Amino acid sequence: MSPLVSSLASDTALVFGRYARQTLGSKFQIVFGVLMPLLFLFFFGPLLTDLPLGSEADSWQLLVPGLLLQLALLGASFAGFSILVEKQTGVVERMRVTPVSRLALLLGRVLRDAALFVFQSVLLVLAALAMGLRAPLGGILIGFVFVGVLAAALASLSYALAMNVSTPQEFGPVINALTMPTMLLSGLVLPMTLAPGWLDLLSHAVPLRYLVDAVRAGYVGDYASAAMLYGVLMALALALVSVTIGTRVFHKADA
Repeated sequence: MSPLVSSLASDTALVFGRYARQTLGSKFQIVFGVLMPLLFLFFFGPLLTDLPLGSEADSWQLLVPGLLLQLALLGASFAGFSILVEKQTGVVERMRVTPVSRLALLLGRVLRDAALFVFQSVLLVLAALAMGLRAPLGGILIGFVFVGVLAAALASLSYALAMNVSTPQEFGPVINALTMPTMLLSGLVLPMTLAPGWLDLLSHAVPLRYLVDAVRAGYVGDYASAAMLYGVLMALALALVSVTIGTRVFHKADA
């Protein structure tokens, strides 16, 4: 391993450890972050039982993948709020004068976010299994991977936005304006194949749609489908672009 890679890994582990300890110290954040998907699961899931959903999957195999990615979408998109607090308290300025890699400052944060949302996803799936979800272990594990990648990508963009605004009043409305259409058009709750043709067509412009379809394919054991391939490619592209943008913003802040 080259000294540069070794240094990056060490710096990333250092930053990850700092924020992981903060998260572990806040049981409220860990448990209540999964509350909204659980409410959807308990109160909306039973309504879908025996409804014709136009898919070989049952209602739980359609709903749970959407709720997993909804958890990552809504949680990671607002991760930048922590940067706003750190900017106001001077933490960001103090970290930027250290020799820690700027990429590590971002990666340490987003890896903490990914780990948090994967853990919350495990809690959600356990609750879904108790309510009647039946899915292959491979599909469930694939779903966790997609949650982690999506969380890392969206957290990177959220941090990048937070570095470019000054107050929560600027940050919040932008995130709401982006997440709500994404949630509605990606088919998180119900598959977009149930939508009118024009709406289904429009939904293909939303990257999250491909991730949702891929996780649903995994939950029925369809690992070699086109939906899985498109989902993997979209997830990797989204993560690469998002981390690149986030890293450039952190570097630019030092200029």
